[in-house]
Amino acid sequence: MAGISSEVSLVGTGLKLFAILLVSLVAGTTFGIWQGYDPAGLPPEAFMLMHQGAVRGLNLLLPATAAVAIGLTILLAIRARRNRPVLTAYALAILLMIVAGLITRLANQPINAEVMTWSAGAIPAGWEALRDSWWQWHVTRTIITIVAEIVLVLAVLFDRRY
Repeated sequence: MAGISSEVSLVGTGLKLFAILLVSLVAGTTFGIWQGYDPAGLPPEAFMLMHQGAVRGLNLLLPATAAVAIGLTILLAIRARRNRPVLTAYALAILLMIVAGLITRLANQPINAEVMTWSAGAIPAGWEALRDSWWQWHVTRTIITIVAEIVLVLAVLFDRRY
């Protein structure tokens, strides 16, 4: 019986660690972009090149990472269903991650898709409005993702079932 309990403990601990790791990667990436990539002062072609490079590298990776993190957190919530405060914290973390994902899908990715059609010398007039909208949505999802990470870590700390 102790062997089964140990295996369950290792599975639960692994789920918790992996969920935190994945949310941390998403939050860290979006935070890094927020702090190191403010496009406000960039000329149009520099913005386009930087943005297109970021989209090529992150447009699939980041949402996929977040989706797996949400899935793992759902598993943790199911495992904690008898502990109402912990379940609530997991549910809040899931909700926040979903909101950040919806911002990505409905606000940032359509702008990404449009920027990916641009070429040097063919950047549309009024491009700054798209840049600024993308940036505002990015900052919003970054803050939400960081709060989701904090809530997830708190849920894990209070989830005494290892």
